[in-house]
Amino acid sequence: MHETSAPSGLAANTFQVDLRGLVDLLSHHLYSSPRVYVRELLQNAVDAMTARRALEPDAPVRIRLTATGGAVTIEDTGIGLTDDEVHTLLATIGRSSKRDGLESARQEFLGQFGIGLLACFVVARQIRVVSRSARTPGRPPVEWLATDDGSYTVRTLPDEARPEPGTTVHLEPRPGAEEWTAPQRVEELARDFGSLLAHEVTFAGPDGAARPVTDRPAVWERAHPTPAARRVALAGHCARVFGFTPLDSIDLDLPVAGVRGVAYVLPSATSPAHRAAHRVHLKGMLLTDRADNLLPDWAFFVRVVLDTDTLRPTASRENLYDDETLAAVREALGARIREWLTELAAGDPERLAAFLTVHHLGVKSLARHDPALLELMLPWLPFETSDGRMTLDEFVAAHPEVHFTRTVEEFRQVSPIAAAHGLGIVNGGYTYDADLVAMLPLIRGGVSVSELDAGAVTAQLDSVPPHQELALASFLATARGKLDPLGCDVALRCYQPITVPALFLDDRQARHERDRASAEAEADALWTDILGALRGAAPRARLVLNHNNPLVRRIASIPDPELAGTAVESLYGQALLMAQRPLRPADTALLNRAFLGLLEWATHSTGRPAAGAAPEDQQ
Repeated sequence: MHETSAPSGLAANTFQVDLRGLVDLLSHHLYSSPRVYVRELLQNAVDAMTARRALEPDAPVRIRLTATGGAVTIEDTGIGLTDDEVHTLLATIGRSSKRDGLESARQEFLGQFGIGLLACFVVARQIRVVSRSARTPGRPPVEWLATDDGSYTVRTLPDEARPEPGTTVHLEPRPGAEEWTAPQRVEELARDFGSLLAHEVTFAGPDGAARPVTDRPAVWERAHPTPAARRVALAGHCARVFGFTPLDSIDLDLPVAGVRGVAYVLPSATSPAHRAAHRVHLKGMLLTDRADNLLPDWAFFVRVVLDTDTLRPTASRENLYDDETLAAVREALGARIREWLTELAAGDPERLAAFLTVHHLGVKSLARHDPALLELMLPWLPFETSDGRMTLDEFVAAHPEVHFTRTVEEFRQVSPIAAAHGLGIVNGGYTYDADLVAMLPLIRGGVSVSELDAGAVTAQLDSVPPHQELALASFLATARGKLDPLGCDVALRCYQPITVPALFLDDRQARHERDRASAEAEADALWTDILGALRGAAPRARLVLNHNNPLVRRIASIPDPELAGTAVESLYGQALLMAQRPLRPADTALLNRAFLGLLEWATHSTGRPAAGAAPEDQQ
């Protein structure tokens, strides 16, 4: 530590920095990759040019990047540095020439010269800076030479070393970093980071030929002869940047939010849980190609490229700082995507239909919180119903009383029977569908919506003629006695299709009661009392036997009550499995008992004794 004078007369100390330790911190903890050194070089050069233009509006603009012989050099005609500024800015971490003077242009700067140049030690063992200040053009150029051990020297040079104001930075690579300073890699990184920079940048490799790095204006800001030509240009840009041809593109021109860019619609469905990777340029410089906090969560069906001058970067300048400004921009971008959907619905239904075929999930996610959008999209959003796949507008025209299931399994079990008996059911088991169906009464008058329950289905099924049900009273009493301990009632109805022998029906309340009863049976005395106090009058599950089914008729005619009861238990187990309900221990025990009882009855060699009889009783 160095001692310095202090007003109180006490010796004050300043920190020294272990440069090697700091370089390790930068390369392994702050920056995601050594590739950022090219961005820092470009950033410093662009900021120097911005400062020079603020001082001299007509100053020449030249930024030239070269890579030859393993070394990397960048030269600019920017503001330059004096020898005093070299000591102050390059040897003091965190200081920036942007803090001193030229405050009116400060918002145009991208970063800090000192810390940015220091980051180049991630790939360099030695950095040489030769600079001449435009503020004091009469003073000679100055050289700053630093190595990665933390030492540096400063000296003045003859005028011919740098006749004009500006700065040249020369990097000698450290061992093992040669891949990052290879000409092809440097040019690739320069184009990736700097293609939208406001100042022209060129690159020259070993052949000495200068090639442009910048490609302005951005593709979304260029003039095109026709809308079709513009769509083709944008599709080509998307293919180069993201690797896919977009289904459509959405302009993101939001001057109030300081954002200009384009959103590309993915051509295939993607999971909402997939982390999106958007490209964000800050004042032309690529900040990140992995921004995942730029859009609302529901907009997972687009990938965005934009340039902004309002958003704030993180310390590493590789992502966006999540603050109130970003939240406002996120909301504005979401509103623009929603506006695009509205425009499609009003003026281009074919494109909207093509979009929804792929990305209906994202629109459903948005519509959950926006009844107006749901009403707009209702003629287009597809749902799985008991009448087939259709929109809710089409479905409610035939079924003003709408029922929905909470699971796909429940829908698939009930749907064929519901369709045959005119009961309107929507599959709410898919993501967001139950929420949207529940919103229907808000936007469609005369429509009622309820979750499917056993009573609603049973009421739609045909009753058995009274004299036939009376004749089967003994069988039904046996069946109810077998299933009553399981919390399940038995009903007899006639329904289609005839191939379904039994239907297991319950609703959410019935499932809760079954779970409560199961927990009560396994709990200790204290919890038994507590769970018993929670017992309610919830409707019970129901096994609906199909009197049209030949198997059910034969089982109902079995004179032996034990065998008939075992057969009913088998029907109950089969209906549970078809409904893909989780099996409780009591259900598993019933299935095993019924299966073994039927096997014993079917294979007994001396006749067909009652199921469940002990082996010694059958001899």
